[in-house]
Amino acid sequence: DGKIYDAYVIYPRSYGNEANFVEYFVHQIMPDILENKCGYKLCIYGRDTYPGEDKASAIEKRIQKSRRLIILLTHQLLNCKEFAYDQHVALYNALIQNNTKVILLEMERMETYETLQESLKYIIKKQGTVKWKEQHTVHPQSSNSKFWKRVRYLMPLRLRSS
Repeated sequence: DGKIYDAYVIYPRSYGNEANFVEYFVHQIMPDILENKCGYKLCIYGRDTYPGEDKASAIEKRIQKSRRLIILLTHQLLNCKEFAYDQHVALYNALIQNNTKVILLEMERMETYETLQESLKYIIKKQGTVKWKEQHTVHPQSSNSKFWKRVRYLMPLRLRSS
């Protein structure tokens, strides 16, 4: 299908010295489970982009070369304008061009979805979210947890080479 990645990951990136759980999740836990244990190939901004590469075209190219979009819903993402371009391109591909499926991972308990953009609210209403629960933080690398089984179910089918 001409795709290089199984999923492009959109998450709120923090700047400064504060390392937060979402960044740890994206850069450590997700690759360990989905790439090392399940054989998927993720595209994570920063890890899979090149220094000096044009940010806008890098995002567009990699989203177009991905079979799924994984968007991590957090309070930081809801209130931050920085990720609007990532989200805009991703959701345009998913909803208008209809060639990319979206997986929404709710990393924090959301009281309301009112502040979300309409396209994300539409996707939540249509398919729901996969909720990360506090008990997963005890053994986040357990690929057999209900959370990771649900994520794998939503990921593209892995083609086995013979």
